[in-house]
Amino acid sequence: MPEPLPGLRVVALTGGIASGKSTVAEMFRRLGARTVDADGLAREAVAPGSPGLREVVALFGPQILTGAGELDRSHLGSIVFSDALRRAQLEAVVHPLVADLSAREFARAREEGLDLVIYEIPLLFEARRQGDFPESILVYANPEVQMARLMTRSGIDRSAARARLSAQLPIDSKLPRSTWVIDNSGDIAKTRAQVIKLWNQELAPASSPSRP
Repeated sequence: MPEPLPGLRVVALTGGIASGKSTVAEMFRRLGARTVDADGLAREAVAPGSPGLREVVALFGPQILTGAGELDRSHLGSIVFSDALRRAQLEAVVHPLVADLSAREFARAREEGLDLVIYEIPLLFEARRQGDFPESILVYANPEVQMARLMTRSGIDRSAARARLSAQLPIDSKLPRSTWVIDNSGDIAKTRAQVIKLWNQELAPASSPSRP
C-alpha cells in the first residue's frame, strides 16, 4: 500500500546501526514532528507475558530469558547476529507484530488530526518495506564512523562490531534508494542544520511555523 492510512503522510526514517537515527528523530520531535519508533514497538511485541515472547522462546529456548522472565536482548543478539538463518526466524516472528503495532500508532495519529508521521524503521530496506513508505530519510554515517561508534556504545571489539554491521545492508547501498539523506558522520551542529532545512523545505505541515 502506498500509505498506511489515506490522508496520512508517513515518512520512513532509516539508516544503519550506530548511524544516529535516534539522534535525528529527537531533532525532528523538537521541531514538532510526531515520530513512531519501530524498535520501541519491537520491545513491546516481546514484552513479558506476550504471545510474541512465547513464540521467540519456543524458537530459541528459555536461556534467552533473564531471571525476571524478560528477553535477554544481549544474549539473543549474540545468537542472531552471527547466524542469518536464526535472524530470519526471529524477524519472521517480530516483523508482523511490529507492523500491526505501527498501524495502530498511525491510526491514532490520524484520529488526532495529524497529517504527518515520521516512522523510525532501521530495517526499511532489509525488510523490503520501501514500497510501503515511498518517502524515506536516510541517516548516513560512513562505515568507519559506524564501527567506532558501535564499539564505544556497546563495549564490543572490532570483530563483534563488524559482525553486527554485516547483518545489515551496507549503508552506502541505501543512498540511491532514499528520498533524502542526512549526513551524520561529523559535527552534530551540521546534522541539526540539515534536519532543520529538510523540515522547513519538505516536511513541515503548512500550519506549522518555519524554524530558524
